[in-house]
Amino acid sequence: MIAEPGRPRTEVHARDRRQDTEFATVADDYLLGRAQPEEQRLQRQINDLGPDSAAQFDLIGISPGEQVVDLGCGPGGVLHLLAERVGPAGSVLGIDRSPHFVEQARRFVAGRGLSQVEVREGDAYDTRLPRSAFDGAHMRLVLVNVPEPERIVREMVSLVRPGGWVASFEADYLPHTCDPPLPAWHRLLEAYKAYSMAHGIDLFVGRRTHRMFREAGVKDICVVPVIHVYPPGHDRRPILRDFIGNLSGRLVKEGFLTQRKIDEDMAALESHLSDPKVLVTSHLFYRLWGRMPL
Repeated sequence: MIAEPGRPRTEVHARDRRQDTEFATVADDYLLGRAQPEEQRLQRQINDLGPDSAAQFDLIGISPGEQVVDLGCGPGGVLHLLAERVGPAGSVLGIDRSPHFVEQARRFVAGRGLSQVEVREGDAYDTRLPRSAFDGAHMRLVLVNVPEPERIVREMVSLVRPGGWVASFEADYLPHTCDPPLPAWHRLLEAYKAYSMAHGIDLFVGRRTHRMFREAGVKDICVVPVIHVYPPGHDRRPILRDFIGNLSGRLVKEGFLTQRKIDEDMAALESHLSDPKVLVTSHLFYRLWGRMPL
């Protein structure tokens, strides 16, 4: 538990219980929903993107003993990677809006014996955490799934002390493609883009994260991109299928596709991706970090 300076832990716990009730009433705008398929995808993502995040943390140079916050931690995310770097003398606070994901994340860290990690239910737009209280703050693939990403960036930056670090790992959908091309891929992806845009979500936010963080006051910004080709059998090769599966009911309800067309195109997509001669290119991931001015 990270207590605010000058406040007893019992008071902070009481405030946390009040917040839990309040957060339960707030609408959740997360693009991909919170159902079991999304939970399972996020659990696979812990390993799938782990090496890319670990490399980013090594470049940042996180020190033992630091206090770090991770916004949108999901059912585990990078909490173990941060814990490894801050060590037993440091602390990691994971924040997620979903009570179920919070419970999953608590099981994740407990199963690994990470006593320096705490997970709380909270809103990344308004964490209600003390300002300038952390040595570092991180989020991965949050901004690409929510509206008004600038608000989250400002909130995140406000949590970090002068001289502390801020890090982001975000996606840009521009290069996400398959070759040879497939009409079903194109239709599904275009419907996904149109739905996201209609709900104020920018699938190409990765390219402008450097600007958002700079405008929020972050200095000495570094950006390192990463892109992958997913071979047959890789968890993320059929990720478009996973995304459409999460959204299919809403796509039909809001008139972006019919259920019949989704079923036809998903079957064609499955067949295409099973061909080892088909190349699947990932999103472009922008790994960003910088420092708060002294």
